[in-house]
Amino acid sequence: MSVTTTYLSKTEVQSLLGVTAFGLWRITRKYDDFPTPESDPGPFATKDEEVWDGTEVYRWTAKTPEFGHRGAALLRPLPDDLPPGKWAGYQDTPQGPALDWHTALGTIRLVHTTKDQAASTVAADLTQRGNPDEVTTVCALYGDVGFSGPALVAADTAHPAIEYEAQWGAVAQLAGQDLPWWPGLLRSAQLIRQWHPGAPALVAEVPASPREQTLRRAAANNVFDAAAQAVLTDMANDIRNDRVRDAEHDVEIFGRHSTHIVIGARPDTSTHPLPTIDDRQVLAAGWKTIAASSHPDAVTALELALARDPRLLPFGALTKIALRPGTIAEQWARRLTPCDPTAAHAALAGDRPVDAFFIDPLTDMPALRTTTGDTAGLRFYAPLALPSTGAKLTSVVLDGTVWIKTSDGQVHPAPCTPNEHLWWGDGWGDKPSEAATVIHTLLDDLGATIDLREHWKTPRGLTTLLEKQAKPGPTEIARHALLHARMTTPPRSPHDD
Repeated sequence: MSVTTTYLSKTEVQSLLGVTAFGLWRITRKYDDFPTPESDPGPFATKDEEVWDGTEVYRWTAKTPEFGHRGAALLRPLPDDLPPGKWAGYQDTPQGPALDWHTALGTIRLVHTTKDQAASTVAADLTQRGNPDEVTTVCALYGDVGFSGPALVAADTAHPAIEYEAQWGAVAQLAGQDLPWWPGLLRSAQLIRQWHPGAPALVAEVPASPREQTLRRAAANNVFDAAAQAVLTDMANDIRNDRVRDAEHDVEIFGRHSTHIVIGARPDTSTHPLPTIDDRQVLAAGWKTIAASSHPDAVTALELALARDPRLLPFGALTKIALRPGTIAEQWARRLTPCDPTAAHAALAGDRPVDAFFIDPLTDMPALRTTTGDTAGLRFYAPLALPSTGAKLTSVVLDGTVWIKTSDGQVHPAPCTPNEHLWWGDGWGDKPSEAATVIHTLLDDLGATIDLREHWKTPRGLTTLLEKQAKPGPTEIARHALLHARMTTPPRSPHDD
């Protein structure tokens, strides 16, 4: 959440302060700290119209004795003989569950949500309905820790469109007691409704997220074998463990760094952590089965897995290239075998229309052909490794991505890791040192697994050779040129020092 900026015209500033145009002119000369008009309000003002940041004016008004009664309610100085407030019960609001507090300033409604504009939305709703509960100020959670507790965003019903930051400690002082707070994952109406002053913290189960529910539904589907069901349950358990840890962490952080706070609920950890699979080979085998399935549950689960941890899947990075006659991409495409779509194909396609689905018979990588306008293209997952056939790398072609030609007459997209691409030409994070690392590895062992974690350590001569090649290509570099560059140390440039 953030404090929403509201701009005020000159007339609106005068109305807020209760002064005429001359009175505003007098204020700007009497008070050096009065906010100045915005220099660049963007679309919020017409040409030559002066506008002010409403929050700045409202804050200034509250702290200036002459106008304090017109300023932000929770920023006004509190009296020394402040009478204690009292809890006024639970309230449902359009933005979430809330608790009311009767105070010397009037009723404060604290909405337990971090939604943007929640405070101003609830305040405006009350104003439109005639403010039947006589609420003076609405507060909502900022989502972070402030100076005295959870940070708050406030909006007064007198000026519901203007939001400002308020202090948890100030609200607690007005309420005359410590205020309850719930971690985000336990911030439900059901739990908050049960609270009352003096109530102990409830121990509650962290609710399952939609992702966890999706994975557990898929794991219960008998269309999948035991290995696939096991990895689906593993990821669901891992998500649940993360959520319980997050709730525990929030309670610890807010409890340690806040004053005047009462924890309303704690996560139930009696079954935490749930068991997960540590063997990466078992995980990879199970997810490979899911990727090859055509069941809708497999599609949804695979999309979740790719977003959460793409290293679980037997694929390299997603690659997109144009398919033009006479190119090396077209040569590779002739090898692809048409097939029925799988979950892996569905993840590749997203919501795009697809002309045809393929599988690479040598690497088992899924691919598909699309058409945008008059341009055909291929989308595919690069392989993690090339087949170990005893062949050697004979040349590299740079054209849209990095291509490998081998001594047995084959063409392959270069292998790479799930989190790094080898696109060549569009500038989206292309690193010649990464392409050089792949080539350096394959020159020695065509079937080796690629490791790009220390790509900057690749022989400098090979990286320099690639840096000199034009993008997007095509450019073909023969094996002997690659080997020669690898053993050569280029001259250092002044930028290397």
